Amino acid sequence: MTFQPVLPWPILAVVAGALALARLVALRQVLLSAGPGRRSRAVLRWSGVTVAVLLLIAATTRPSYRDDENRRGTTAAAGANLNVFLIVDRSADSGVEDYGIPGTGESRITGMRDDIAALVKQYPAARYALITFASRASLDWPLSKDVWSLLPTIAALTPDQSGPEAGLDVDAAAAANVLRYQLMQAAQQYPGSRNVVLYFGSGAPGSRAPRGDFDLTQGSVNGGAVLGYGRSDAINEAELRQIASELNVPYVNRDPGRPFRADLPDTPHGTGVAAEPIELYWLLALLAAGLLLAEIYLSVRQFRRGRIARRDLAS
Repeated sequence: MTFQPVLPWPILAVVAGALALARLVALRQVLLSAGPGRRSRAVLRWSGVTVAVLLLIAATTRPSYRDDENRRGTTAAAGANLNVFLIVDRSADSGVEDYGIPGTGESRITGMRDDIAALVKQYPAARYALITFASRASLDWPLSKDVWSLLPTIAALTPDQSGPEAGLDVDAAAAANVLRYQLMQAAQQYPGSRNVVLYFGSGAPGSRAPRGDFDLTQGSVNGGAVLGYGRSDAINEAELRQIASELNVPYVNRDPGRPFRADLPDTPHGTGVAAEPIELYWLLALLAAGLLLAEIYLSVRQFRRGRIARRDLAS
């Protein structure tokens, strides 16, 4: 049994303690307000809600079970135990229509979306995180294996057209701090996994913003690439090559006439093929949902009976 909490353990412990205290206060109120004949029923309802809260807390620890004995000798899907960080340039430059076969008028971000979709298809078992940037960076998708929900998010990416000078204050390395934190968090949550970074952009040509840099911990990135979109004379290839050097990955100018095939380290060296863990959080959440639905039903019934009783008294 392994655990991958959605929050750091200290924060999760504080939240769990606060909820436990709240439930104890609620129990005291139940015992004081319920009459002798209704006390046992009230305590039973309190117990149901309390168990639901405990189940939800347990679900946030993301328990999983890895059946290595029964899965020995099986082949893991491509991307198993791989963390893929997607950095996507959503600045106004990504809307320039100089990508694709000449004359087709395909925008740069369209090519980025297509390449990411191809990447997810090539490595379906990997965990993905999406970081986008224009004038500033944001984490649009936390590291997760839920590629089914990620693809619509990728398909909805559009250039940032926040103003006529939207492309003049873009830092091509704006995602550095967000990436640094996500890499540290991945090392804590998924020890032994490998991190790869794929950067999709045009190098912020014509930007007047001061440039940052990707000052990452040595060895935190195990592969990836910086991909340039647009004509070589219309993008800032020097900037993209510098970012590739800082990430210690190759730079590639994307040729729209060639299909995208990423060459990523699929599994950690020396570990062989690992069995995929069986996630159990959904079962805990399902049980909690059933208990909460029962409590909602009882609360609605009690409310309706109270209204009927008040109406009868008024009449």
